[in-house]
Amino acid sequence: MAVNTSTSLGVSLICCILVFSGLQMYRVVFSSSRLLTLVAGYSASWLFIFLLTAVSNLETIMFGKGFQAKLIPEVVISLVISCFAAAMVHRVSVTVCFLCSILALYYLNKLSHGHYHSSQTSVTAHTKKKRA
Repeated sequence: MAVNTSTSLGVSLICCILVFSGLQMYRVVFSSSRLLTLVAGYSASWLFIFLLTAVSNLETIMFGKGFQAKLIPEVVISLVISCFAAAMVHRVSVTVCFLCSILALYYLNKLSHGHYHSSQTSVTAHTKKKRA
């Protein structure tokens, strides 16, 4: 079910706050074992996705419907914030967060191209000319 941009902004901000606070509240638990350290990095990559969604929705509200999130300011800032949140848990979580975030960014880009860039096929008609 699709929601409008302002509702999506609110939901993604709430999800950002929930993921960040969950990482901070259970920091000791996440750093207690190897598997939970990896889970913390994966959770921080979800923080990246929610944060990028919130920033993109905010820019769409402020600058209009055709505005797109760029690599340098929006994606890099969201990635740095999510990696910083993962670094507050454990150093290994930063690596997992970075790798999962790059993978998620690839699939988000692929999904976006499939949805917004419709392939238009041109039909060319081959006609034969009669020779006199």
